[in-house]
Amino acid sequence: MFRFENPIYLYALAIIPLLALLYYYSSYRRKKRLRRYGDPHLLREFMIDVSLWRSQTKAWLLLLALTSLIIAAARPQFGTKIDTSERNGIEAIIAMDVSNSMLANDVRPSRLDKAKMLVSNMVDDMRDDKVGLVVYAGQAFVQLPITNDYVSAKMFLDGIDPSMIATQGTDIATAIDLASRSFTQKKDVSRAIFLITDGEDNEGGAVEAAKEAAKKGIRVYILGVGSPDGAHVPIPGTTQYFIDDQGNPIVSCLNEEMCRQIARAGNGAYIYVDNSSSAQKELSKYVDKLAKAKLESQIYSEFDEQYQGFIILALFLLLVDMCLLERKNHILQNFHLFSKG
Repeated sequence: MFRFENPIYLYALAIIPLLALLYYYSSYRRKKRLRRYGDPHLLREFMIDVSLWRSQTKAWLLLLALTSLIIAAARPQFGTKIDTSERNGIEAIIAMDVSNSMLANDVRPSRLDKAKMLVSNMVDDMRDDKVGLVVYAGQAFVQLPITNDYVSAKMFLDGIDPSMIATQGTDIATAIDLASRSFTQKKDVSRAIFLITDGEDNEGGAVEAAKEAAKKGIRVYILGVGSPDGAHVPIPGTTQYFIDDQGNPIVSCLNEEMCRQIARAGNGAYIYVDNSSSAQKELSKYVDKLAKAKLESQIYSEFDEQYQGFIILALFLLLVDMCLLERKNHILQNFHLFSKG
């Protein structure tokens, strides 16, 4: 396997064609100025020491030497040893409800913050798994495509906020459908959607969407955050609460029955999230129970540096450039290796 340890330096190769164009433009301007003094063919007879091919050769030698140095800086390497290993991993899409009702604080510090902590701890326990983030309210979009970059996953997780989606409401069906289409195309790998919600589905169709996901081999786990008794929904940045058309504070209640229906339809499980740590333990238990497919991977564990050859080539080209004069060498013309008989 061939690779570059520092491939970012290869972007410097873009200056090579620019330098070549600059050289030919300079040559064109020089020829244009010479035409002012007379016919180029006639002038060449008066400049017997000038060698056009030497000048061009020196320019190309410098460009090739610079190219070799840039490649050397990128540190080309060849893999010399292959390790074949088996990896166990699942693909998990976290579908996070970011509707305003997730700001209710019947679960401390809030439903949304509690959900973030659950997912963050889940990501901390991942090793060979892949994770993606989908956020939804009245509509849904992919916050983070599925990846094994856990640092990025936690960074995007921290940035989740109800202000991300202008269309409020809770469209669970759209979230499940989008999450189902966000997995990789790999075969023989376990896939699961972990949907976090307070169970207030304003659009309907969530059970049907979970059934379609199950048909594709995707399990749907529902994490219900909140209290069945409900809580007022605070307006962000104020001490006020959202009110209904009659001026009464809106009470958001966890719909556990609907959460269970979606989980059953998705061949998954329902996890109740309250102020205790039981939800975290139950989540870890279900993740561990997921059938983790064995994936064989080949890893090049040793690489040999190849930059030395490019440095030697660059030094050789620079040496030739130094020895090659732009004008004809009349001293060398006096040496005849082969004399006529």
